Amino acid sequence: MAGTPTSLRLHISFFGRRNVGKSSLVNALTGQAVALVSPVPGTTTDPVQRAMELKPLGPVVLIDTAGLDDEGELGRLRVERTRQVLDRTDLAVVVLECGQEPGELEQSLVRALKARRIPAVGAVNKADLDPAAAARQAAACSKRFGFPFVPTSATGSPGVELLRQAIIDQAPGDRQQIPLLADLIRPGDLVVLVVPIDSGAPKGRLILPQVQAIREILDAGGTALVVRDRDLRKVLEQLPDRPALVVTDSQVFARVDADTPPEIPLTSFSILMARHKGDLRELVEGARAIASLRPGDRVLIA
Repeated sequence: MAGTPTSLRLHISFFGRRNVGKSSLVNALTGQAVALVSPVPGTTTDPVQRAMELKPLGPVVLIDTAGLDDEGELGRLRVERTRQVLDRTDLAVVVLECGQEPGELEQSLVRALKARRIPAVGAVNKADLDPAAAARQAAACSKRFGFPFVPTSATGSPGVELLRQAIIDQAPGDRQQIPLLADLIRPGDLVVLVVPIDSGAPKGRLILPQVQAIREILDAGGTALVVRDRDLRKVLEQLPDRPALVVTDSQVFARVDADTPPEIPLTSFSILMARHKGDLRELVEGARAIASLRPGDRVLIA
């Protein structure tokens, strides 16, 4: 799990005012001193992130942010960076201090979360100072904001287990709506994966799309056959049945296309990843537009 790319991890971001204990909660959840903790308000100046595994969710990224109430010109910039974290947040943790009445800062944050349809949980932190008051505050905030708040403490009872469970309960389901290729095959299908072995290939390992493809084929009840590009023609001739799909590295696409009979569907790992991560139709239209470009035209690459 440690090698899971950041882009494929669930991003859990912690928001709140200065000194409410966001960094302490992140450290308590990870079991490590990931974020700098100090009684001085505004210790966290830029978003700090930590990759970890949170069972049963799997690999996640915890993001600690600067206080929503930061002051001054630098503070304004830090708050702006905190707001930008919303763009990569899959689940938000709204942190309040026990006894702190939610104000416009929290209401504005919650409006932004709901506008983006980002699920959230709330933490009434430092609950060890007054457990009964923290429990009442959590219940009131849950009713007010429409998502669960739980009492928490990074240093004593009740700890962070209620928060951990709330995060698990509120985490979005499968975020990857379009699989890499599992929806293109049926149980029992054979998929041939063409992997060139040359000086440009990583030594001793497969790249991520190749590993993902193998796993999805197996999960779908299919069979993955991995071959070198120079062996493809001979392998296809020896197979008793034609494969359901051939997937190749894009750098040898021309050769693989020449060696693959036209009745066998052919695609590339790059095309599958573009479909998996983005809007393939839009990308195809963009590629077609290249032919109409003229000298001096400007192209926006986002």
